[in-house]
Amino acid sequence: MSDFTSASDEFRIRPATVTDAATIAHHRAAMFQDMGRISGEEYTLLRAATESWIAGVLANQQYVGWLVEDSGAIVAGGGILLREQFPTPGCYKTGKWAHIMNVYTKPEYRRRGLARRLMHLMIEWCTAQKIDQLTLSASDEGRPLYQSLGFQQTSDMRLSNF
Repeated sequence: MSDFTSASDEFRIRPATVTDAATIAHHRAAMFQDMGRISGEEYTLLRAATESWIAGVLANQQYVGWLVEDSGAIVAGGGILLREQFPTPGCYKTGKWAHIMNVYTKPEYRRRGLARRLMHLMIEWCTAQKIDQLTLSASDEGRPLYQSLGFQQTSDMRLSNF
């Protein structure tokens, strides 16, 4: 666990548990809604689909997450999906891969360094776990933060509606 102070507010970071699945699902759906990628109806569908999935990957330790609390209320969070990685250019071995996801801060708590603190924590955790590859998908708003931490744009593409 980690406590830190930013401006005049005190925040606490704690590990996520299976009982936090609904909160993480809300963060994930709200993140996409804030980016304008989903409608209100799609928010409901994504949140519901995510909740059972996230509970499962938390339970089997394929997902590790952290939540930021302000006076007991959860105001931000982020997590890491873990899997075995195949060799790729720049990493020529089969190894542990971590994908940072669900980095979300409630709008009224943004620009206080919470996402940066979560990112530092997740990077430190990956280093301690000897993760071989670390990736994330960036929104336009999050990209400057991730670039400032050393993340670089890659050539990944996606086939929609597949």
